[in-house]
Amino acid sequence: MKDSVIIVSGGMDSITMLYEFKDRIALGISFDYGSNHNAREIPFAEMHCKRLGIPHITIPLDFMPKYFKSSLLEGAEAIPEGNYDEENMKSTVVPFRNGIMLSIAAGIAESHQLKYVMMANHSGDHTIYPDCRPEFVEAFSHATKAGTFVGVEILAPYTNISKADIARHGKALGIDYSETWSCYKGGEKHCGKCGTCRERKEALKEAGIEDTTEYED
Repeated sequence: MKDSVIIVSGGMDSITMLYEFKDRIALGISFDYGSNHNAREIPFAEMHCKRLGIPHITIPLDFMPKYFKSSLLEGAEAIPEGNYDEENMKSTVVPFRNGIMLSIAAGIAESHQLKYVMMANHSGDHTIYPDCRPEFVEAFSHATKAGTFVGVEILAPYTNISKADIARHGKALGIDYSETWSCYKGGEKHCGKCGTCRERKEALKEAGIEDTTEYED
C-alpha cells in the first residue's frame, strides 16, 4: 500500500531508499535550496522516480541562500577537501535544513492522506549534521505525529547503518550508482577530493562495488 512520501535528493542514500521501498512510496520530493550541487543531483531524483513510475515534485527554497550561512551555499571554492568528518565538513551544515524539509514534506503527506515521510540519513552523518541524529529524528517524528490529523511519522530506516551498508543494499537491488550524485562542489564531474566524494569512494570500495563514477582526478 502506498503510504509514504520520500525526500529524494538524487544521491546514493535516497536513491537506494527509493528503490528499496518503492512499493510503499506515493511521491518523491526534492528541494532546490540553492546548494552548489542541486542542479546536478535533482535530475537524477527525477529520472529514478520516473523510471519507477513514482510521481516527483521539486520544491524551491530560494530563501535559504539569502538568510542561511553555509559553505554549501557559497560556491564550489568554499567546499573543503579532505575526509568526511566533523572538523572538515562542519562548514557544510545548512542550519536546520532537514527540519525545514521534513516540515514541508509532512504537510504534503497529510494533504495526500499519507502516514509517513521517509528520509535517508545514515550513521556517518551523526557527528556532522545535528538534524540527522537519531534523537532529532525521534523528536521530529513525535512533533509531526502530534501536529497532523493523520499522525504523520518520520521513517528513517538507515539512521543506524553506514553508507557502505546502504551501498550493499543498493548492490543487492542492482542500482547503478553512476546514476547518482554526491559531490558538494557540483561541477561537470565529481571532483574526487571533497568529503562527500571521498565518502562515496570509500563506501563503494567497502561494499565491493566497481566505482564507475567520472571523477576530475
